[in-house]
Amino acid sequence: MTVREKAMRKYDFKTIEQKWQDKWNEQKLFEAPVKPDPNNKFYMLVMFAYPSGDIHMGHFRNYLIGDAVARRQMMLGKDILHPFGWDAFGLPAERAAIKRDLHPEKWTLQNISVSKSTLQKAGISFDWTREVNSCMPDYYKWTQWMFIQLFNKGVAYRKRGFVNWCPEDKTVLANEQVKDGKCERCGTAVVKKDQIQWYFKITDYADRLIDDLDKLPDWPENVKTMQREWIGRSHGLEIDFTIDGSDKTLPVFTTRQDTIFGVTYMAVSPEADILEHLKLESEYAEKVEAYKKLAAGRSDIERVSATGDKDGVFTGKYAINPFNGEKIELWVADYVLAGYGTGAVMGVPAHDIRDFAFAIKYNIPIKVVIHPDKKTRLKVEEMEDAFVEYGPMVNSGQFDGLAGDDALEAVSNFAEEKGIGRRKVNYKLKDWSISRQRYWGCPIPIIHCEKCGMVPVPEKDLPVLLPKVENYIPKGRSPLADVPEYMNVKCPKCGGEAQRDPDTMDTFVCSSWYFLRYLDPHNDLEPYSKELANLWMPVDLYVGGITHATGHLIYFRFFTKFLHDIGWLDYEEPAKILFNLGLVMDAKGEVMSKSKGNVTSPIPLMNEHGIDITRLAMYFTAPSEKEVLWNNETLVGVEKFVINRFYPIIKEYRKTKPNLKYYFKQDELSRDEKEIYLKLNQTIKKVSVSYDHLHFNTAVAALMELVRDFDTSKIKNDELNDLIIIKTIQMIAPLAPHLAEELWEAVGFEKSVFKRGWPDYDPEAIIGDTINIAVQINGKLRDTIEVSVDADEKTIEKEALKSPKIQKYTDDKKIIKKIHVKGRLLNIVVK
Repeated sequence: MTVREKAMRKYDFKTIEQKWQDKWNEQKLFEAPVKPDPNNKFYMLVMFAYPSGDIHMGHFRNYLIGDAVARRQMMLGKDILHPFGWDAFGLPAERAAIKRDLHPEKWTLQNISVSKSTLQKAGISFDWTREVNSCMPDYYKWTQWMFIQLFNKGVAYRKRGFVNWCPEDKTVLANEQVKDGKCERCGTAVVKKDQIQWYFKITDYADRLIDDLDKLPDWPENVKTMQREWIGRSHGLEIDFTIDGSDKTLPVFTTRQDTIFGVTYMAVSPEADILEHLKLESEYAEKVEAYKKLAAGRSDIERVSATGDKDGVFTGKYAINPFNGEKIELWVADYVLAGYGTGAVMGVPAHDIRDFAFAIKYNIPIKVVIHPDKKTRLKVEEMEDAFVEYGPMVNSGQFDGLAGDDALEAVSNFAEEKGIGRRKVNYKLKDWSISRQRYWGCPIPIIHCEKCGMVPVPEKDLPVLLPKVENYIPKGRSPLADVPEYMNVKCPKCGGEAQRDPDTMDTFVCSSWYFLRYLDPHNDLEPYSKELANLWMPVDLYVGGITHATGHLIYFRFFTKFLHDIGWLDYEEPAKILFNLGLVMDAKGEVMSKSKGNVTSPIPLMNEHGIDITRLAMYFTAPSEKEVLWNNETLVGVEKFVINRFYPIIKEYRKTKPNLKYYFKQDELSRDEKEIYLKLNQTIKKVSVSYDHLHFNTAVAALMELVRDFDTSKIKNDELNDLIIIKTIQMIAPLAPHLAEELWEAVGFEKSVFKRGWPDYDPEAIIGDTINIAVQINGKLRDTIEVSVDADEKTIEKEALKSPKIQKYTDDKKIIKKIHVKGRLLNIVVK
C-alpha cells in the first residue's frame, strides 16, 4: 500500500461526504425562506445551464464560485436564495438530439438527470425545491404569458424583413447570435433572407439600457462598455435628399453634417425600399439585381468590416444635395445596411476613409470641405487618404471658417430652419428577432384569423402545448406547420377557422425572466408573486460568462424594465453586482467545449480524490475572473495539504470550547503564542477580503500558510490553541464544506458550521496588515491613503476618490486613466 493510500484510508472522504449531504438534506439547510427579511437577504444567482451533456470543469467552476459565496453569506446570517434550473429549449439541445437520432425532449431530460446528479454530488448548495426547467409546460406557460404582455403593449410585433439565416440550422438568428459573420452554434456562414418574423421592440428601451448602466457601479466596466457600443447611440442630423426627376425623398443620417458640402455620391443598401420605386433603365436594373443577389450571400460583419475591398454599382440615377443643389451619383453598396439609420449614406470621399477608397475605385469626384487648421490647406491631388478630423469648414458657403461643435450646430440649425433636415438620435441596436423555424422551443401563443387578424391565446388556455411529433427535422420552415391537429384551431374572438403561429421562440426569451420564476416556482396563478419579487429582488450577485454581454445580459435587463413598466416589478435593473468568471481552458490553452471534445468531467476527479479536494483545487488555480489552464496535477498539492496537514489538525484539539468572540490580551501571551495569534487574525481579515472579491485562490493560500505555521507544541494556552483550530475550520467551510462539517462536529458543535457565524478578527491583532499608498494627480502627490495590504486596484481607486484632497482635483474633471505601481502608488490622470 502506498503512502497516499494509507493516508486516504484515514481520510475516508466518501463516507464523510455522503454523511453530510444526507444531513444537509434532512436539515433542509439550503431551502430558502418563503419570505426573507428584505434588509437581510442575499439572492445568489448563477446562469442556469444548457442541458446539452454532463457538467464539465468550466460549469463546475461557475457553480463553485456561487456556492462559496452563498455558504459564506449564510455564515454571515443572511437569508439565502441560491436556486438552479435548466435552459432546456433551443438550438443546442435540438442539434445534439438530431445528431444522436433522439427526440429533443428525451435527450434534454436525460441530460438534466445526469447533470443534476453531478451537481448534487459536488455538494453545491442549490435549493432544489425551486428548480425550474424552461421546456416544461409549467414554465413555458409563463414565457407565453410574457409574450402576450409584450404583444398587448405593442412591444411584440410581426413584420417582413431581411433576417440573419443559418443555412445549416435552417432558422433565423438574432444579430447577437452571429459572430464574425457565422452562426455562433454551428459556424456556418450566415446569409440574409427576406421573410416574416416576430420581433420585440427593444429599441424603445435603448436610451434606458444605456443610461441606467450608470446606476450599476458594481458591474464590470468592460461589460458596460460592450453594451454601450452594441446599442450604439449617436447624435446627428437627418438630411432630406431628393431623387432627380422624381418626387421621392431620400433621408440620410450623419454625425458629420459639417462635411455636407463635400458629398459627391450617395449609397443605398441593396435591401433599401427606395430601389423598388426607382424606374431604372434596363442596363442599370440588371446590374443592380445581380448585385443584390451577390450582397445577400454576405454577412453584416463582412459588409461593414473596416478591412477589405468595398464594392457597389451605379444606378444611373442622381440625388440632389439640398444645401447646394448639386447633382450627385446614386449608388448601391452593400457596406450600407438597411437596418442602420435610413439605409442610405452620403459619400464624402475627402473626409471618410471608406468613402475615399470607394471614390478612388470608381473614379468618383473628391471635394475637400474641411482643412486641418486655418493655415494648412489640403489638395485632392496630394491626398493619400481621407482627412477625418474636425477642422474649419471650407468650400461650404456661409459656413466657411466654422469648426467642430460650432460647425455641427450651425449646419443643424440651418437644416431645421429651411425644413431640409432635423436633429436625430440613431442607434446600432436593432429590434430583437425572436421567432425560430425550429421544433424545440416555446410555441408562440398567437392565432392568425382572416377576419380578426392576430389574436393572442386567452390566458385561461395557456400553455399552448408543444406537440410531441416524430418529424422534427428542420426544413427551412417550422416543423409545426406540418402538424394540422396543432395548427388548425378556432379563433378565440369570432369562433371562425384559424391557425396557430407555427414558429417557436428564441431560447433567449426563456432565459430573460427565469430569475423571477425562482422566487415562486410552484405558482399556478401567475408567473411569480409581486410581493415575493419585491422582497427578494434585485439579485445581489449574478455570476456568469462575459460571452453573454451583448445578448442575455441585455435581454434580461430589457425584460426587467418592461415588467417594471407594466407594474410587475418595483426594480428597473435585475442584478446589483455582475461577476464574469474566467474561462476554463484545457492544458493546450483551448476553451473546454463539448463540440471540441476536450472537456474534463469533475466526476472521475471527485471519485478518486474526493469532492472537497477537487473543489479546493479549482478554487486554488487562479482568481475567479482569470482564465484557468486546467491540469489534474493541481490536485496533488491540495490533496497533500488536506490529508497531511488540515484533516489531522483535529488531533490537536484540547476540548476547551473557547469563547469564539474572545480577544486575547497580547501581553499575556508568550512570544510564540502572540506570533500565531497575530497570524490567525491577519489570516481572518485576509481571507474575508479574499471572499469579498471572490479571490478564493488567495483564501486557500492564506489558510495553507496559517496551518503550516500552526505548531501546537509552542502553544501552552489551550483556549488559544482550540480557537485557532475552530476559526480555521470556519474559514475553509465555504470551500470544503464536507470536511469542515466533519471537523466542526468533531470539536463538539451540534449545529451546522454554516449556522454558527463567520469568524471575527481582533482589530488590535492585525499589525502590519495595512500599507500606505501615495496618490498622485497628473504625476503630483496630492494625498496618502491607508489600505489593506491585499487591497486590489479597484478598492484602492475607491478609497482614493473618497479623499477630499483628491476630490479637489477630480471634481468636474474627466479621469483619462489610472496608473498603479503595486503596493506603492496610484497616479490618476485627469483632463
